[in-house]
Amino acid sequence: MTTTDIVIRPIGPADHAAWMPLWRGYQRFYQVDIPDEVSAVTWARLLDPAEPMGGALAWQGDRAVGLVHHIRHRSCWTTGDYCYLQDLFVAADIRGSGAGRRLIAHVYDIARAAGCARVYWLTHETNTTAMQLYDKVADRSGFVQYRRSLQV
Repeated sequence: MTTTDIVIRPIGPADHAAWMPLWRGYQRFYQVDIPDEVSAVTWARLLDPAEPMGGALAWQGDRAVGLVHHIRHRSCWTTGDYCYLQDLFVAADIRGSGAGRRLIAHVYDIARAAGCARVYWLTHETNTTAMQLYDKVADRSGFVQYRRSLQV
């Protein structure tokens, strides 16, 4: 399989059945279990043009083989918005095919068209295979993330 066998297209209402197994695969990869009600809200937001988020699927023929979600937000450092590439996942048997690179490029194109100043994302420090790609398509920021959950 080559990169030309992969087609990237925005998520549409009819894509839920193709999106869900990839979304669950992403959660398994990161060892999290996002509640169904949160996934339902996420799906609705991905389809809502009033939301500052969107997504795309990578297709190989009739099979969805990857997903990406992105969120636009303001920044105090630039006049253009930032685009946060929140979720990126490619089916295990397709990794190395160029699908991940194509999904990232899709987000770059969406962000550029929206006038964003920057695209950025996070990955777990143990995700060394993906980091080999990320080091080729972006610059490491050097920042360390801190967080605190506010939900009980």
